[in-house]
Amino acid sequence: MKVILLKDVKKLGKKGEIIETAEGYGRNYLIPRGFAQEATARNLNQAKADQKVAAHRKAQAHDEAVVLASQLEKVVLHLAVKVGENGKLFGSIASKDVADALLAQTGMEGIDRRKIEIPETIKSPGEYTATAKLLPEVTAKFKVVVEAKA
Repeated sequence: MKVILLKDVKKLGKKGEIIETAEGYGRNYLIPRGFAQEATARNLNQAKADQKVAAHRKAQAHDEAVVLASQLEKVVLHLAVKVGENGKLFGSIASKDVADALLAQTGMEGIDRRKIEIPETIKSPGEYTATAKLLPEVTAKFKVVVEAKA
């Protein structure tokens, strides 16, 4: 029996895939629980149209991420922080601080603080490189300059 998956099913397939299953498994388990629907001609056409729309949206999101990455690589972020007498910061600078400063200085939205990676802990003034993972295949590196506040 051919069915179209409506949800991801472990060890079977992902949403939107057209798969072949045993008759009883499809009729008694997948369809009643809303995991799949029977692959009629009408449902197949709808599934193919949905796949085209999903592919188009994914391509569009990828293009937007590439543009954002190219803009982000030109950014030099300046952070002014309080420094003690020995030249060390009070605390450290985390990815949240970098994300907040990025939004305040450039106005770039859509960059989540959880997707910003700082390779080493920032505990003293200087230049650092941060990486923003916009998509799994699209990353952008930008400079973070930490300066002592007077």
